[in-house]
Amino acid sequence: MSGSGAGAAPGDLLVAGDTCWRVGRADRVAVIVDAADYFAHARAALLRARRRVLMIGWDFDTRIRLDPSADPAEGPDVLGDLLAHLTRTRPELEIRVLRWSVGALTGLARGMLPPAVQDLAAGDRLHYRVDAAHPFSSSHHQKIVVIDDEFAFCGGIDMTVDRWDTSDHLPTHAGRVTPTGRAYGPWHDATVALDGAAARIVADVARDRWEDATGERLAPVGTRGDPAWPPTLTPDFAGCRVGVSRTLPEYAGRAAVSEIRELYLAAIATARDLLYIESQYLASRDIAYALARRLAEDDGPEVVVVLPRHADGHIERRSMDGARHRLLRLLWQADVHGRFHAYHPVTADGGPIYVHAKVVIVDDRVLRVGSSNLNNRSLGFDSECDVTIDADATPEHASRIRASVAGIRHRLVAEHVGADPASVAAAFAERGSLAGAIASLTGPGRGLRLFDRESTDDEDSVLAEDELLDPERVGELTADRVYRRLRRQARRVELVTRERLRRRRSHRPG
Repeated sequence: MSGSGAGAAPGDLLVAGDTCWRVGRADRVAVIVDAADYFAHARAALLRARRRVLMIGWDFDTRIRLDPSADPAEGPDVLGDLLAHLTRTRPELEIRVLRWSVGALTGLARGMLPPAVQDLAAGDRLHYRVDAAHPFSSSHHQKIVVIDDEFAFCGGIDMTVDRWDTSDHLPTHAGRVTPTGRAYGPWHDATVALDGAAARIVADVARDRWEDATGERLAPVGTRGDPAWPPTLTPDFAGCRVGVSRTLPEYAGRAAVSEIRELYLAAIATARDLLYIESQYLASRDIAYALARRLAEDDGPEVVVVLPRHADGHIERRSMDGARHRLLRLLWQADVHGRFHAYHPVTADGGPIYVHAKVVIVDDRVLRVGSSNLNNRSLGFDSECDVTIDADATPEHASRIRASVAGIRHRLVAEHVGADPASVAAAFAERGSLAGAIASLTGPGRGLRLFDRESTDDEDSVLAEDELLDPERVGELTADRVYRRLRRQARRVELVTRERLRRRRSHRPG
């Protein structure tokens, strides 16, 4: 199968060694939308752990609450207290927590203890480590929790501050506060739960990452015959094949792994009717070119993309919003048939809802959820892990899987427009277009707002697509190259600022 996806056909999407690492059967898969539900289900699953918990993440904050409505008799609700409680009360259980080294530094700024101090205080069977096994400026971005090697969460949600929110995404919410009491805004996210052989593949990814970071190779714990599936979590899929895809940068003699990049390109190439995408960023030129080629076709798919109104943080806003500015214009120019629609979600009072989810849905056939965004880092520079279901890969259950994929798409859109999934499904069937359904269901309050040229006109930036902030591959960044590039970037900013001031002065009356 071509890595570009050219000529790819449905059924060819999950190819081991190309678009995914391995493919395994999942007995159950559930899509979990937003962190309020995820944290509650994670707590329920952790309470069922017996041998090993392996938590691999961009960040963890052990002070967060998982489920404020939970019965305290079952165990503590604060993450760190719960992990300590489990190792105290279960002699055979070991818990390992790994987070990105830079995330550990930001945790110190939030008031957390250093990981080394946490580790010393945790005892012999609860281990906190940091992951610095990556190239200069790269990040460890996978978001995985594995329990007893038979059950796993894998997706886009970090178990840290500023993530908890309900799917109502109210303008304000009493539960949306950090451990120090700081309030934050609405946050949309997604992850999946899975068990069976597919979960064991995710467990292998997690053990590999732990070994890379710590040098300790963990043997599989063996099957217990009773996966830690939370009793309150209803599966969306049963008995389906799941592909597990990775991005890993070249590092310490290891070759780069770009399965996620190939997966994205193949998914875009195989779409027949509809591509639905949720992403934190739109900054990859490779992805934009692939979408543009499909938009130029006479009978290509409708493309609906949901993004946050702005990136999170001043520097990211300058760089990632600037990259989005350029790629949106590329896609609008390619969209000669009017099939491209980019939206950002808003609350009932018109405020922004931050999109952190990383979801791709192709037709009623393919569902991909993971940690990777549509930016260069996710496709070649950071460590990522995604899971994908393709109905055609499980032909004996294809019709049932297709119905579930369509249902998840309707559920996501319904959340964004403040409707119910049945209403979205009915509007989609009536209009034959997801954008048409969104237009019919979005009112003046909660809904999806279109990006357009006018609203994004001033978002171009000299930092757009800058290799310092969003590099494509290892080798682009070394300390010396960063220093030289920073000097050039500062000079560019200075020149642009002077030119803008000159223009303003020339337009002053008198």
